[in-house]
Amino acid sequence: MKKLLLLLIALSGFLFAITPIVPIPLHVKVNKQKALLGEKLFMDPILSSDKTVSCLSCHNIFTAGGADKRRFSLGVGGQKDNIHSPTVLNAVYNFKQFWNGRAENLAQQVNGPLHNPVEMNMTDSLIEKRLNADKYYKKLFYKVYKTRYITYKEVTDAIVTFEDALTTPNCKFDRYLRGKATLSKQQMRGYKDFKHLGCITCHNGINIGGNMMQKAGIFHTVFEKKKYPDLYSITKNAHFINVYKVPTLRNVALRAPYFHNGSAKTLYNAVMDMGYYQLGTRLSKNQVDDIIAFLKTLTGQRPVILGETP
Repeated sequence: MKKLLLLLIALSGFLFAITPIVPIPLHVKVNKQKALLGEKLFMDPILSSDKTVSCLSCHNIFTAGGADKRRFSLGVGGQKDNIHSPTVLNAVYNFKQFWNGRAENLAQQVNGPLHNPVEMNMTDSLIEKRLNADKYYKKLFYKVYKTRYITYKEVTDAIVTFEDALTTPNCKFDRYLRGKATLSKQQMRGYKDFKHLGCITCHNGINIGGNMMQKAGIFHTVFEKKKYPDLYSITKNAHFINVYKVPTLRNVALRAPYFHNGSAKTLYNAVMDMGYYQLGTRLSKNQVDDIIAFLKTLTGQRPVILGETP
């Protein structure tokens, strides 16, 4: 069975080597005014029950690659979340949202944190009440939606529009794919290992991940001391225990710690663990260093919307 898996990985790596990764578009079309309103809401703790937590608290788009530098984020009342916060950068390109893929898109995903009793602990009506009592937001919403009464639907629509704009184009590897940049010898060695070892079997496409579910521990079992919300938590199918959405590798160098449980403190640890658990091999230090050099070429530009003004 293990030999068959190795063969499949090798064949997949060969096939993906033709056009495995697609560059992020240099420009995305969004309603600018709506996105800027969504940006204000994304960063405002008014959307949490005790007014201490914002979307930014767990998805830091400035210093943590859109994720959280803490292993587990803290919600209202200092409560600890039960899984590591995934990045919101380029999340628009994921085929599903959340680690267990329970949301089909960002429009569904945004409801989760807002209603989660551990994270923001809000209700639709409380959100509407607070924002309609705020003269500043009343003016902003009227400017964008031409409405006298702010609705929950408009709130989430604005936030999702902002998240749609959180793309990080023009990383060095995308420029390489477009023939606009050259990789160093070490970066090229890392890219070749990334393909030939089989990493690219799961980490491919426009988001270099985010387009499939995969078991954590293909060749060696990953023993968890606690349970995390995996695909089994939704389906109750035993085949999906420890199955999670493959994370994007874009901006991965900015996002320590790693994995759904935040167990890998450094990128070095993460690459080494992936080699052992997912590929069934012990990577050498040189291989890990080379792969990390390649992964660092996936850090893109800051989302354009963050530099925009109303």
